[in-house]
Amino acid sequence: MAFMKKYLLPTLGLFLAYYYYSANKEFRPEMLQGKKVIVTGASKGIGKEMAYHLARMGAHVVLTARSKERLQKVVSHCLELGAASAHYIAGTMEDMTFAEQFVTKAGELMGGLDMLILNHITKNSLNFFQNDIHYVRKIMEVNFLSYVVLSAAALPMLKQHNGSIVIVSSMAGKLAQPLVAPYSASKFALDGFFSSIRKEHSIAKVNVSITLCVLGLINTDTAMGAVTGIINLPAAPKEECALEIIKGGALRQEEVHYDSSPWTSLLLENPGRRILEFLYLRKYDMDKFINN
Repeated sequence: MAFMKKYLLPTLGLFLAYYYYSANKEFRPEMLQGKKVIVTGASKGIGKEMAYHLARMGAHVVLTARSKERLQKVVSHCLELGAASAHYIAGTMEDMTFAEQFVTKAGELMGGLDMLILNHITKNSLNFFQNDIHYVRKIMEVNFLSYVVLSAAALPMLKQHNGSIVIVSSMAGKLAQPLVAPYSASKFALDGFFSSIRKEHSIAKVNVSITLCVLGLINTDTAMGAVTGIINLPAAPKEECALEIIKGGALRQEEVHYDSSPWTSLLLENPGRRILEFLYLRKYDMDKFINN
């Protein structure tokens, strides 16, 4: 009882207040006007739709994906839609040297960076795990390690602009699901790594927000081709999904939950995890890390 009065009830009150006030923040498209934004995996699907939304809002964009031809078309349409500027740099995120150099080149093209949206993934198929370690390694490198490389390379520029990192993840990175074990591992890794980095930013007073976007089934061509005949779920529209991701980053939200079901966001909210994180953090002596 004493524990509840001293720790649990005050903590619950803090979290309820946090959710109440954060829910009342209002997104305005002009928040992105003139902002300098990187979008990866931008040649199709959600990435392409994010590029188009950002263009309509008057942002500067640098896009990347593997297909030069598709990127050329997306950039051309971004300029038609009103982008302040639009460029592309084609390459594969299997190459960590390319990932690091891409961020540097993008920053040079735009003269800085306000928002880094990481959206790319490697090809994934639904199947039982067949002990293919090479496949697991490739998925972890592209879906997770390249995100770490890109964010590390971008951080100095983002610090200068009090910027944002937006991580596009999946329900498979929050819930155990069959047929996607390697993919799921990469998405769980994103949550673990970037949620921890968010704590470090808060402690060290680094004003770079990190938004984790947890997506359900979205009606991209790639997703629908993979799940047809296997998963019987309604798919949410990619255009609206792309906008919700951008909103979450602009509002500096910790997490965005987007799915066709109205219950998803409510059920994924995990006050228990947040309370435990808060309580565990009180046990750390951070002075020797902050002062060094």
